[in-house]
Amino acid sequence: MTENSTVDVLISGAGAAGLTLAIELARRGVSFRLIEKLNDPFRGSRGKGIQPRSQEVFEDLGILDRIVAQGGTYPRQREYRDDGSVSESDAVVGGEPTPAEPYHLPLMVPQFLTEGVMRERLLELGHRPEFGCELIGFEQDEAGVTARLKGTSGEETIHVRWLVGADGGRSFVRHALDIGFPGKTLGVRAMVADVILTGLDRDVWHRFGDGDMQRQIAICPLAGTDLFQIQGPIPLEGEVDLSAAGLTALVKERSGRDDIEVQSVSWASAFHMNARLADRYRLGRVLLVGDAPHTHPPTGGQGLNTSVQDAYNLGWKLAAVTAGAPDALLDSYEEERRPVAAAVLGLATNLLDAMKRGDMRRGREVHQLDIGYPSSSFALEKPERNAGLLAGDRAPDAPLKGVAGQPTRLFELFRGPHWTLLGYEAEQAAVPPRPGLHIHRIGERGDVIDEGGHFHDAYGLTSGDWVLVRPDGYVGAIIASAHAWALEAYLANVGLAAEAATQSVTASARLKTGVP
Repeated sequence: MTENSTVDVLISGAGAAGLTLAIELARRGVSFRLIEKLNDPFRGSRGKGIQPRSQEVFEDLGILDRIVAQGGTYPRQREYRDDGSVSESDAVVGGEPTPAEPYHLPLMVPQFLTEGVMRERLLELGHRPEFGCELIGFEQDEAGVTARLKGTSGEETIHVRWLVGADGGRSFVRHALDIGFPGKTLGVRAMVADVILTGLDRDVWHRFGDGDMQRQIAICPLAGTDLFQIQGPIPLEGEVDLSAAGLTALVKERSGRDDIEVQSVSWASAFHMNARLADRYRLGRVLLVGDAPHTHPPTGGQGLNTSVQDAYNLGWKLAAVTAGAPDALLDSYEEERRPVAAAVLGLATNLLDAMKRGDMRRGREVHQLDIGYPSSSFALEKPERNAGLLAGDRAPDAPLKGVAGQPTRLFELFRGPHWTLLGYEAEQAAVPPRPGLHIHRIGERGDVIDEGGHFHDAYGLTSGDWVLVRPDGYVGAIIASAHAWALEAYLANVGLAAEAATQSVTASARLKTGVP
């Protein structure tokens, strides 16, 4: 057994959650290892829906255009009835993009394609997952975690400051911590398979037996591939033949058609649907992310998206605490994300009930644009606001113009690992500059202009107000000019104290003047 030197973070599990966290840490210069016990990347389509809020996250991570290029939009669904008639409808209901919400339709991108793009982005940042490397044990104390790994070259022990379990619903990390995972089995067992088949066109999502849990089956063309995804409920007990011949027979039985033939199976899985939520997301220096602390039915396309946004919330906080921010910042991860998971469990379960009735339409409730953290201990308003945009809400986008004449957007100002402080028609900066904080003033004397009034419409600020936007695109604080003093205490609590800023500025000045 070998023993290696310390890194800051060990991430166990290189699915969507682990990859998102790795990208977040990599672009902040935090040392980490990302391990995955599987020998190869996951090759299935289980999480194929990319919701509008996740599209915003992917824009910030620098991969949205590549994600869109890999997939496409959801096709219309065609329902085949027993009397031989058919009807078509939209599977997803979305409005037009707005200045505040630029993405309004879920994308269809098979999970293996999404994760492939994420691995490419991680490689650009100088890192890659370690496949065939399994976490087999760990111990923690106040200083960090000692983890035992097993890989192709044998066993090794490493010391890390933090361990993150991104290792799925059967999480080894969660079990090792003995964290409760209460909930229920929902009495539904289902199969999903990615296949090559003949007999169906690729312009619609084919649905047979809707509303009948004994006969229901759906066959969806997977955007960006030549595959179809077959989904359907199966008996609670017994073996299910997921071979090409077995799936062909299942489709024939449920569709009543003998012209649909499965040629080959790329990936297939049978699973029981559960709704479970971990009692806690953190125990000491070990944290859970993604499916490890929550599992729910796949209805509504919430799983991968919730996992990505867990990691997006955790990443900047873990980096800040590693750099010296107060530990309470890391406690806010569970405080903010666990209620979101509880709500998602309820939504996915309700959508499962709707699916049993044959109702498959999905609207804004699945887009995740309305998720926020208004009750967070890191949501500050001075004075308190009773309407409009509130601290803890998602920070809307808005088109702006730089005073040099070029168009820009708020999301472009937000993009990157920094905090953003926006002053609306403010005379002077509310706080001095410092590393990790970008300051912009909007108005006549500022560096950007709200030419179309979209910023004012979305944020509802009055002259002199300041809004502080977190690295994950949520409003941290809204401060009136008379309360600007409150920003310093807030920034200190997230690792951006004035003392650090002063030291950095002083050091920079010394370098420029040659003073030691």
